[in-house]
Amino acid sequence: MKNNTNADEQEFTNQDFSDIVENNCPMTNTLKVIGGKWKLLILHAIMSECPARFGELKKKMKDITQTTLTAQLRELERDGILSRKIYAETPPKVEYKLTPLGETLVPVINTIIAWGNTYCKSNL
Repeated sequence: MKNNTNADEQEFTNQDFSDIVENNCPMTNTLKVIGGKWKLLILHAIMSECPARFGELKKKMKDITQTTLTAQLRELERDGILSRKIYAETPPKVEYKLTPLGETLVPVINTIIAWGNTYCKSNL
């Protein structure tokens, strides 16, 4: 019988606790939903013109690929930030808009924009 059984068990418990804290941290959860290169830009574009169609979003963000835009929109929809409305017409028409939960991000995005303006002015 090993004498360090408690140490091994404690190490596992500490790792387990660390995983729980990381997965439940508000900042981590927020970044999982809106983090990445494109999501805030997509949300800003939809805020500016709501509802927004896929093609309009693609034109506003010239460097994003269609595949990436589709994936990011699906993730935002899955996370309850955007809603998607499909119209039965040819060619297909799909509109995206902020959900009530997504609308709670508007002040956050506006604060980020204000900070960006301040940062740009301070570096001139």
